[in-house]
Amino acid sequence: MKIYTKSGDKGQTSLYDQTRVAKDSLRVESYGTVDELNSALGFAKNFITEPEIVNSIRQVQRQLFNVAGLLATPDWQDFPEQITAAEIEELELKIDHYLEQMNKKEKSMFVIPGSSKASGALHMARTICRRAERRITALAREEEISELVLKYINRLSDLIYTLARFLEAELDYVEFKKG
Repeated sequence: MKIYTKSGDKGQTSLYDQTRVAKDSLRVESYGTVDELNSALGFAKNFITEPEIVNSIRQVQRQLFNVAGLLATPDWQDFPEQITAAEIEELELKIDHYLEQMNKKEKSMFVIPGSSKASGALHMARTICRRAERRITALAREEEISELVLKYINRLSDLIYTLARFLEAELDYVEFKKG
């Protein structure tokens, strides 16, 4: 089996339902950014030593295939694996779990990101997640998408941020000068 099809040589690609669209369409940008996020999370896992966090990321990575699939399907209700409210609630529980382990000062102040390889890699994934959210929001203005997809990506960016903050080796706080 060859990996190249030559069918994309003129700037088009196929969606899940085989519809041809431009490679720079908002739909392709949306699921492409989700794919980029999935890869960034895969990279970040290599620096994380806590098995519970690694397993959480692995679970998220699997769910991101569903998110991308839903975004790659114009009639998203036809995609076989939907994102569920329960999956979003699970993200919220994980956010709460890790936030409870931080002190109030840690939660409310800006820090310079990346004081460890693990936190730095997760902060990179967080920024990609937030870009995916912006792309999906733009897509949702033009086409119908599952509202749970946008909600999931929003909570996921919060979870990745929380995990990155939790894994910071030291907190280098950003203090703004009073005017």
